[in-house]
Amino acid sequence: MMAAIVEPNVSIVGLPGSGKTTFLAALWHLIQSDEIATRLRFASMSNEDYAYLNQIVKLWRRATEQGRTQIAGMKSISMNLVDAADRAIRVTFPDVPGEDYRTMWEDRKIDEGLAENLSAGNIMLLINGDRIKSPAWITERMHLAGKVENGPVEEPARWEPRLAPTQVQLVDLLQHLMRRPLARGRRRLAVMMGAWDQAEGEGLSPSDFQAARLPMLDQYLKSGRDGWTFRTYGLSAQGGEFDENDENNAAAKAREDANRLRELDHLSKRIRLLSDGTESHDLTEPLEWLMDDQ
Repeated sequence: MMAAIVEPNVSIVGLPGSGKTTFLAALWHLIQSDEIATRLRFASMSNEDYAYLNQIVKLWRRATEQGRTQIAGMKSISMNLVDAADRAIRVTFPDVPGEDYRTMWEDRKIDEGLAENLSAGNIMLLINGDRIKSPAWITERMHLAGKVENGPVEEPARWEPRLAPTQVQLVDLLQHLMRRPLARGRRRLAVMMGAWDQAEGEGLSPSDFQAARLPMLDQYLKSGRDGWTFRTYGLSAQGGEFDENDENNAAAKAREDANRLRELDHLSKRIRLLSDGTESHDLTEPLEWLMDDQ
């Protein structure tokens, strides 16, 4: 008999391009392959979800980028995982593209189904560390004001919400999660700084990287204003650059890094998770931490 589900559940969210599909593919490979020991193990899932997961994990194992077709087909996935004590938790990937999170920011609207999902439990927030949009520099502000150096005055560029820095959008998203209709009291948050194989070149720990590149987000979380209990991880769900996936181009670019990844004896070793000076290949570690809601 399967263990009872422990509340709260975990919702995995992120802005467009944050790597939700890649994370899901890597997690599915990890808990299905039994190549390495994991904190949590697979228990059950709806039968109709298997086909989608097998589709995206096939590309992940081939070290090939998820193509537009796969990303567009992102669907709601809920799987039950259990720990060594047979406690169970439901992990959910909402049935929405990343653009719907942007709609929350730009239009101040939230779909009823998304609201129900995001108010259900603790949160894993995926951030692409290689695609952080920084605040505008002085020259960009001059351009927005219609001024350019050593040239004629231009018409002011129209500011749009999508131009806002990544950290502004992330803080707004987290504040949404602590306000009605999404509020549910104190919650845990695992901040996953993705594309770590690219970001680690700066020589910073995940926590220091967050403070340096996303200072507004870092200060918001450390202030305790909304009561988040958080932990920051460095994550590489690929381990390097995958081959391009272009359905319309048979000669899509192949990458040397992808060949290296395909040659690993255990594909689970592509996965890298860093926190508090330790490194592992186990994506279920932060999920286990999110289970221990105190």
